[in-house]
Formats: sequence, C-alpha cells, structure tokens
Amino acid sequence: MFVRRENFKQYIKFYPIVSTLLALNIVIFILTGIPILGDRLFNFGIGFNLLISEGEYWRLISPMFLHAGFMHLLFNMFSLYLFGPELEQLTGKARFLTIYFLSGLVGNIVTYLLQDWNYMSVGASGAIYGILGAFGALVYYTKNLLPQLKQIILPMIVIGVVMTFLQPNINVTAHIAGLITGFILGLIYFHPKRIAAWKKKKNKFKVV
Repeated sequence: MFVRRENFKQYIKFYPIVSTLLALNIVIFILTGIPILGDRLFNFGIGFNLLISEGEYWRLISPMFLHAGFMHLLFNMFSLYLFGPELEQLTGKARFLTIYFLSGLVGNIVTYLLQDWNYMSVGASGAIYGILGAFGALVYYTKNLLPQLKQIILPMIVIGVVMTFLQPNINVTAHIAGLITGFILGLIYFHPKRIAAWKKKKNKFKVV
C-alpha cells in the first residue's frame, strides 16, 4: 500500500500537494544553509514562544518548513514521501492540506500554550504525525476490512509515540497534538456517511 513505484514525473503528476510540500521543505532547507541569509531566514521563522507572545504569529506556521539538520529533514520528508501520497489520493487535495496544516498548526499552538516562554522549535513533525493520525481514524472505521493498513499504521503510531518520549530534543507536545488533530479530522473525513456522500457525488457527475 505504501510502496512507491512511480517515477519522478508520475509522482509529481499523481500527488501534486505532497510534491509541492516536499519541494518547499527541501528548498527552504537549502536556503537556510547559505551564509548570513540562512541564519536570518531560520531566525525569522523559528517557533519562539516569547516572540509569538509579542505578536509574531507567523511563527505558528513557519516552523513547519524549517528543520534543525539534514537528518531531521530526511526523516520528516521520507515520512511525507511515503505516507502522504496515499492520504492525498484518499481525501483529495483540499482535505489533505487541511489535515497537514491544521495538525502542524495545532501542534505549534499547543506548544506555545504549554511550554515555557523561552521554548523554541522547528520541524514538520506535527503535520507528519497528523497524517498518521488520519490513517489511524481510517483503521478505526475499516477495522478488519483493510488488514494491511492496520498492520502498517498501528505499529508506526506506537513506535512514533514511544520514540517521541525516548529521543532528546523532541517537541513531544507538537507530536502528540498533531497526532490527535489528524485522528479527529480523519474521524470526520472518513466517516462512513461522508464516504457514501463522496461516492454518490462522484457517480452523479460520471460521464458514461
């Protein structure tokens, strides 16, 4: 289910939102590596609770496009590359964007509300965990209908949560808040009645 067999052009064509997010994160990471400019860009976008409290509210969104190092970027983008396409196909572009951005945004808002004034963070992990949360909701509804999905997603969620608490310098708040937000949105989007409505609408406009 999550094995990607598309070539580069097919991937971009089939999953435009995921492809755009991957490109943005990679380009911004490259820019942050440029002397002087990179430091200014990073400092301008980092999630810093003190500056958020002073009205710099873009810092609730911008951290989703910044990463603390290459391995940080690699882990998040590989997860997006692997799990994002399936969710984009299942939900559609607008719903996928809603899950991704709301999960990341809520993760950063909860971080601002619960952490100290001097707390700083970057990374797309809250949004990535939102994707896993949405799949968790799909598993909840399908139960034994999609055993392969259940066998992949549930261990990924458990491992992700465990590693969140074991690894140092991890924004636990954003991870958990993003996961819960994605799960709630998944419960809404994947509700059987809503799925039936999607199918009905699709069949209504089907050309035969």
